[in-house]
Amino acid sequence: MGNQQGRLAVFGQGQLSMRGTGKPLISVVIPCYNYGAFVGEAIASVLAQGYPHYELIVVDDGSTDDSAAVIERELGKGEGGAQRVAFVQQPNRGVSAALNAGLALAKGELIATFDADDVMPPGRLALQAEYLARHPEVGCLGGVAVRIDEQGSLLPKKDKDRQVQRYDFARALAKALVVGGNIAVYRREAMDRAGGYDPAIRIQDFQMTLKVAHAGYLVDILPEVVTLYRKHPGSLSSDYKAEFRFGLEVIEPYRNHPSYESGRARLVTKALRMAVVDDKSFAWSLFRQVPLRQWDRQLLKRLRYFLFKPSRVT
Repeated sequence: MGNQQGRLAVFGQGQLSMRGTGKPLISVVIPCYNYGAFVGEAIASVLAQGYPHYELIVVDDGSTDDSAAVIERELGKGEGGAQRVAFVQQPNRGVSAALNAGLALAKGELIATFDADDVMPPGRLALQAEYLARHPEVGCLGGVAVRIDEQGSLLPKKDKDRQVQRYDFARALAKALVVGGNIAVYRREAMDRAGGYDPAIRIQDFQMTLKVAHAGYLVDILPEVVTLYRKHPGSLSSDYKAEFRFGLEVIEPYRNHPSYESGRARLVTKALRMAVVDDKSFAWSLFRQVPLRQWDRQLLKRLRYFLFKPSRVT
C-alpha cells in the first residue's frame, strides 16, 4: 500500500477455521505508538493464550522509535496459538484511528482491545469469552487490572472482596465509568451499533464504554485479574489535565441526560487527585464547578488535601 494508506503484513497461515472449537472467534487488537520497550512482551503474552480460536492484529500508529522492528520480530517468530496474525503500519493518527484500522480487518464476533505496554495473563481470553457466552445482554466486559512497574514487577495493591459489577447507561454515565482498553472485551455487534471510535476524541476507552452502554447493552466488570497494567511516565493517565479535557469531550453528547451532572462531577474528582498538590489554582477552579448536590465523601477528601497538603515543589 502507499504511505497514506499504510502497510499490511499477514503472518502465518492467514486463515481462520472453526474446526471443532465450538468457541467464538476473538480478534485481539493492539494499537502501538512508541512502545518499542514494551510491545514485544505484550504481543508474546497474547500469543501465549491457550484459547483455541483467536486472531491478533497489531497496528503501529506511525511510531518514531523501534516499535515496528520489535513488532515484526516478535510476530515473525511464528510462535503461539493465534490462527491469524496481521500487522498494520499507518501514519500517526491517534489511538482511536489505530483501533478503527484494526477493527476494519477484524473477523471476530468478540473484540479484545489491548494496550501495547501491558501484559495479558494466561487464560484471560477464555475467561471472558465464556462469560459473554452466558450473558448475551452484555456488550462490554471488563475485569481487574493489577499494576506492574516498567520492569514488570508487581506494585502494591489493596485486596478487595469483589463481585461482578453491572452497569446500564445511566449508571455508567453517572459514575463516569471507564472500562480500560487493556481489560475490555466487546461484542463486535455492540461496537458496530455504537458507530466505532471517534478519532477526534483521544480517550478511546471511555468513549466506547459509554457508546456501547448507550446503544442498549449492559457493561459488566469481573472480579478476576485480566491484565497486568504497566505504570510508567508515558501513560496518558500521567497527564491529568489532558485526561480531564478529553473526558469532558466524551460526555458532551449526553449533556441532556439526567446522569450527566453526576458524571461530570466524577471527572472533576478524578482530576483533583493530582491537581490538589500539583496546581492549586486549577484545583480551585475545579472545585467551583461542582454543584453542592454532587459533593460526596471522595470530593470532600480532595478538599482536605487541597487545604492541608503543600503544593508540589517543581
